[in-house]
Amino acid sequence: MRDYASKILDRASMKAERQRLREQGRTVAFTNGCFDLLHAGHVDLLAFSREQGDVLVVGMNSDASVRRIKGEDRPVLPQDDRARLLAALEAVDYVVIFEEDRVDDLVAEVLPDVLVKGADWQHDVHGREIVEQNGGRIVIAPLTQGRSSSRILGKILERGTR
Repeated sequence: MRDYASKILDRASMKAERQRLREQGRTVAFTNGCFDLLHAGHVDLLAFSREQGDVLVVGMNSDASVRRIKGEDRPVLPQDDRARLLAALEAVDYVVIFEEDRVDDLVAEVLPDVLVKGADWQHDVHGREIVEQNGGRIVIAPLTQGRSSSRILGKILERGTR
C-alpha cells in the first residue's frame, strides 16, 4: 500500500484527528458521496470542496449503503478501491467510509466548518442543520455538466449489447 492509504481513517480516528485540527485552528471542509466510477465531475467537486477549507474530509458510502441507495447492481467498484482512489487525489486529505444511507451521523461526528454539496443535491443537503447549528456554513458546488457514474455505466452497458 502506498502512503495515501494513511488518509483512509475509521470514524474513531477521524474524530480524534478532527479534535487535533480544531486545536490547530484549521478549517475543515466536508463532502460526501458514493464515488462509484470516479469521473471528472467528482474530481471537480473535490477540488472545489478543498478550496473551501484548510483540510478536506470525504465521507464515502459503504458498499451496503450504495446497494440500498442505487440498487443491487451497484457499486461497480468495491469500497476499498473507491476509498483508495479518493485518497490518492491531491485535493483529499481524509476519507471516512460510512454505513448509513444518510451522512448525518458522520457529519455530527466530524462537525465540519463547511459542508459542500453539488448543485444537484442543493435541495436536500443531509447534515445541513447539524453544521449550521454549530456555526458552520453550507456551500453549493457547481456541476460539471454531462458527468455522472450512472450515465457512464449506462454507456458501458449499451455498448456491451452491440
